[in-house]
Amino acid sequence: EEQVVESGGGLVQAGGSLRLSCAASGFTFDDVAIGWFRQAPGKEREVVSCISTSDGSTYYGNFVKGRFTTSSENAKKNTVYLQMNSLKPEDTAVYYCAADLIYPSCNMVATGDSKYFEVWGQGTLVTVSS
Repeated sequence: EEQVVESGGGLVQAGGSLRLSCAASGFTFDDVAIGWFRQAPGKEREVVSCISTSDGSTYYGNFVKGRFTTSSENAKKNTVYLQMNSLKPEDTAVYYCAADLIYPSCNMVATGDSKYFEVWGQGTLVTVSS
């Protein structure tokens, strides 16, 4: 079964850091795109970041502004990370990891098209207090 599972969310003070993990299983990890998305209460889902495990290319949402970094660890760990620094209260949201098994590229999500991200995790809550 194709699956991604997020972990690492929690409560942090403004200015602090968190590292989210996305563990993948059931598909070939080395040729996919893994995206991080978030959804705050009353707001639409937005893309946070994306990484191609094929060539390592990345994409970040405009609001990230150098604060977040996504990376992948292959070699059977099959895990993608999202390191979040300088967190702000407006970063409070449920963060989801998702896999695009069709196009191993972040080009589509960079144009706002996430329809090929079909494998989704259950989400992990990040709360940033002021």
